[in-house]
Amino acid sequence: MTISSHPAALLGIGDNVVDFYLDRNEFFPGGNALNVAVLAKQFGLTDTGYIGIIGNDAEGNHVLNCLAEEKVWSGRVRQAYGENGKAIVHLDDKGDRVFLRSNKGGIQKRLGLRLEEADLEAVERFGHVHSSLFSNLEHELPKIRDRAKSVSFDFSWRHEMDYVKSIAPFITTAFFSGSALDDAGIDDLIETVAGLGVSTIGVTRGSDGAFWMANGKRYRQGIKPTTVIDTLGAGDSFIAGYISSVLMGNSVEEALDQAATFAAKTCTIFGAFGHPYKVAG
Repeated sequence: MTISSHPAALLGIGDNVVDFYLDRNEFFPGGNALNVAVLAKQFGLTDTGYIGIIGNDAEGNHVLNCLAEEKVWSGRVRQAYGENGKAIVHLDDKGDRVFLRSNKGGIQKRLGLRLEEADLEAVERFGHVHSSLFSNLEHELPKIRDRAKSVSFDFSWRHEMDYVKSIAPFITTAFFSGSALDDAGIDDLIETVAGLGVSTIGVTRGSDGAFWMANGKRYRQGIKPTTVIDTLGAGDSFIAGYISSVLMGNSVEEALDQAATFAAKTCTIFGAFGHPYKVAG
């Protein structure tokens, strides 16, 4: 696959897992950095890529095969001896995921990703990089920011300001989960992070939709009605849809609307982007 320097390109760096559904006896590829790369491709970006560490077990091989099937560049993926990251999940009667346990990131967490010059050249060629709290990549963010046009980072549930302040100088967009916050708490979070120099801040709160600030202007985006089968990956779909739409040149309002539609579609399938692997027995 040819990597383009066109602005509408995205590189996910960091975490990947498989989500094992106990009630279905099958696992699906996932992880925020990997999901955003794949989902951005499905949204319509011409060029997306993923860099991370996968295991040499059946789960890791499945992740690698899925990247190939989705035509996501994986030329700098490391496959190492050990088990891939894995989370055990259960779906409740509303289709909401319940995480039961995990192997704490598997081989990727144990080895830790260190970026080499070839990785940084890929950062330059793609232009936009997305990573996350779960990627254990904080030490590499200065190098990434030095070579990328823009960088987004998913903080998920982690809101403590000491941590956010350590990341903020190296990113242009911050995403948070606001499920534990009321409206005032979300407003305070957005204003505080904007004060750290981050130009775009997004906070999602489940059925209450998304709270947004971009270049000093505030936005709200509601959810789209859909038949919910599985909510796993909906947040990552929203992130991927928003980033992709903006990279394609759309306005913030258009990007938020398209992201909500894209996230609703993800709720109609199992897994973040499909590709089930049935476990024998």
